[in-house]
Amino acid sequence: MVGENETFASEFILLGFTTWADLQVMFFVLFLAVYVVTLLGNLGVIVLIRMDPHLHTPMYFFLSHLSLLDICYSSTIIPQSLRDFLAEKKVISFARCVTQLFSFATWATTECYVLAAMAYDRYVAICRPLLYSVLTSQRICIGMLAGAYLAGVISSTLHTVSIFRSLFCHSRAIDHFFCDGPPLLALSCSDTRASEVVVAVVVGFNTLSTVAFILVSYSSILAAVLRIRSAAGRRKALSTCASHLASVTLYYSSSILMYLRPVSSHSLQQDKVISLVYSVAVPMLNPFVYSLRNADLRNASWKMVGKKYELDPFLVIPDFSHTTILGITWLKMERNKCCKPSWLSERANLPVSPYLPKKLWDDEDFQESKTRTEMRE
Repeated sequence: MVGENETFASEFILLGFTTWADLQVMFFVLFLAVYVVTLLGNLGVIVLIRMDPHLHTPMYFFLSHLSLLDICYSSTIIPQSLRDFLAEKKVISFARCVTQLFSFATWATTECYVLAAMAYDRYVAICRPLLYSVLTSQRICIGMLAGAYLAGVISSTLHTVSIFRSLFCHSRAIDHFFCDGPPLLALSCSDTRASEVVVAVVVGFNTLSTVAFILVSYSSILAAVLRIRSAAGRRKALSTCASHLASVTLYYSSSILMYLRPVSSHSLQQDKVISLVYSVAVPMLNPFVYSLRNADLRNASWKMVGKKYELDPFLVIPDFSHTTILGITWLKMERNKCCKPSWLSERANLPVSPYLPKKLWDDEDFQESKTRTEMRE
């Protein structure tokens, strides 16, 4: 019988990619650069969506949570890997290994359902445009998102419990760069067939059900697009789906290769490469995939970069002096910003900024400035 001290491992050793010191430093620099790009890219998408009212739509609501999930599960893996690259003893405690696997499985599973929700949004936008505001109401979107997170928690609980109920009574060395299911099952000295079945059922259900939903959604979208007579209309409809399809293909292909095959057929070195794709590369690439082909995000980013010179800034305080540019009189504002009051926008046929409080233009000093400007004209 296996003794209790042999049944439970107090810690594991993550072997990582290599034991060569020079390569460890190279991997550290590479992972650090990827992590910084991942954080900046995904945080940038979230900030753009939060700051620009034009992006407060269901499509960008789900995209902001997709970026949040990418940050979460990158942060679950990469910081531990960075520490291990520079450490002589690459040890992770049993509790931390359990937490890492549970957290990663939660974020990864939730992302599957968020990608499916994004496919639903595209389906409604293209196939049911007249009902879009009803079928993607705030209540429905929040309900789908809450369901995605709940499915992630339930699935990761089953996933984690089924793996760590196994006995780890021999080697404690995990031939991987983080605590993942297949390398942990390969390390077990007990019969893992039941655990493999549970993992396959849980991962298979989450993956195949969401993939099937996405395929059905895009089949309907393709049929609707083919009925559009205008070539420009077809290109525009397909362009809204291209970035989502690219992200779905990259994410699901690597996940299916990793989890939906028997542990006996796993090559641990191959698993490391596949894991790099869905756990490190995909979170870094998603912001670029969604922003490079998305005019709304590009315009929002240029607007934020050039905010110093835009005509509709956030709250600023006028100094009540004025200047004339291209025949239009503008009020000078602090910090080299400028904006237009309603009485000038009416004459120039330009929209009034929604960010400026109405009482700012009702001030007596401003009314005097307006009168002086009209007299000079």
